[in-house]
Amino acid sequence: MTVDTWDEIRTSFHVAKLGTVSGAAEALGVHHATVIRHVDALEARLGTKLFQRHARGYTPTEAGLDLLQVAAATEDQFTQLVGRIRGRGADVSGELIVTSLPILSPRITPLLVEFMEEHPDIRVRFLTDQRLFKLEYGEAHLAIRAGTRPDQPDNIVQPFSVEPMALYATRDYVERFGMLTEGEWGNHRFVCTDDVATRAPFYRWMFENVPSDQIVFRASQQRSINDGIFGGAGIGFLPVLDSRRDPNLVEMLPTREDWTSRLWLVTHVDLHRTAKVQTLVNYLKAKARDWAAV
Repeated sequence: MTVDTWDEIRTSFHVAKLGTVSGAAEALGVHHATVIRHVDALEARLGTKLFQRHARGYTPTEAGLDLLQVAAATEDQFTQLVGRIRGRGADVSGELIVTSLPILSPRITPLLVEFMEEHPDIRVRFLTDQRLFKLEYGEAHLAIRAGTRPDQPDNIVQPFSVEPMALYATRDYVERFGMLTEGEWGNHRFVCTDDVATRAPFYRWMFENVPSDQIVFRASQQRSINDGIFGGAGIGFLPVLDSRRDPNLVEMLPTREDWTSRLWLVTHVDLHRTAKVQTLVNYLKAKARDWAAV
């Protein structure tokens, strides 16, 4: 592989990672025309399209995703090599991409901020979404996933924590409608996800047990579900570890085993032993032990 080829691969990797020519140009410190030239040259060299171009930017094709996987692993390995050569192999620095479900953001975000304060050379990208980011394609260094143990090949999976959920409402709601008794739904109102195919065990329970006409507020994003609960639209599921600290919330039904999700730390085998990933994984596991002690 020539130097020119590596420049083209590195440029295309940043386009795939950031999604735009301008973003890649800024990250690499080059002109946007250079980015376009490198991508076009690499596509010509490989004889295939690496990206679908559209108004919002560049989306990798299947071939582009294959390139992203190889380039991400190569870049991390090269960074480790440079660190070892400079005698800095144990340094924790560079970009860390972490993904989780949006509902975990209130607890994970402060930990990432603390981690950055301890390691000032770290830059964090925290991607919260319902979809599963593909670690094998370099979309993230670490994924925090919920539910059954992930079984994707080439991923390292470690237990992280458990996420107990319970039904909560605001004090204003309780003053208007009273407390809840399981099975006696009365005139109560409920807040829920709009995704009837959800894998979340607590939302499946709600769909199976609460009359549909009493689920009066549904939303596609967890932030909007939370806003509905805090706004007094009805009773909904919230994480126990966060909600019991809020004096405006009332626990309407206590947590149950079948509402609890297991959380997992997932890393790809190619990046698992890098200093920054190992340091973050160990940091989060220590913090999770503190949660369990509360």
